[in-house]
Amino acid sequence: MRTLLLDLDGTLADTAPDMHAALCRLQTRHGVDALPFEAVRNHVSHGSVALVRLGFPGIEGEAFEDLKRQYLDLYAEALHRDTTLFPGMAKILEGIEARGMNWGVVTNKPGWLTDPLLRSMGLYDRAVTVISGDTTPERKPHPLPLLQACREAGSTPEQCLYIGDALRDIQAGRAAGMVTLTALYGYIDTDQTPDTWGADGCIHHPGEILPWLAPVHRAS
Repeated sequence: MRTLLLDLDGTLADTAPDMHAALCRLQTRHGVDALPFEAVRNHVSHGSVALVRLGFPGIEGEAFEDLKRQYLDLYAEALHRDTTLFPGMAKILEGIEARGMNWGVVTNKPGWLTDPLLRSMGLYDRAVTVISGDTTPERKPHPLPLLQACREAGSTPEQCLYIGDALRDIQAGRAAGMVTLTALYGYIDTDQTPDTWGADGCIHHPGEILPWLAPVHRAS
């Protein structure tokens, strides 16, 4: 194993506070009662579409698209106010670098949001690759973004471990031929069944990552 690849929202970084805050500002702007954080957190990995639908149920068509544009503008204004790495993740990244390995990010978040967020967190230049939702012609669950990250990292798929907190992450990683882990500490709602996603393993906190980078693990 040479390369650790990570989903961004809900795996590498806890972006939910800032994404929730943007939704609250949008709801307040339109005279809608703001949803509590607990009602929003586990929907964050599904992106702006899911959050706007959650905050404005029943809105469709051009009105929905306009709300989504407003939401993204509000979020872009405060990308890194309360967003942090998940506890223990900083040590994982340092440990990987100390081993002479590399790491990168593969997310469906658009690059115009991904890049400034990672730069603000001091991570962009440390990552060997950053693949956003608009970097390649396909997005996860298609394997193309992961295969592109793999090439940029100078590794083969078999040398990569991919971690995410959504079904599409595991589907993409498996299709790319990588070892996959489900981040149970991420944004997984009660309607989801991560034990059925087919990942090679599940982790409850980032501290469980490093052992997976030594031997090659495969689900039976």
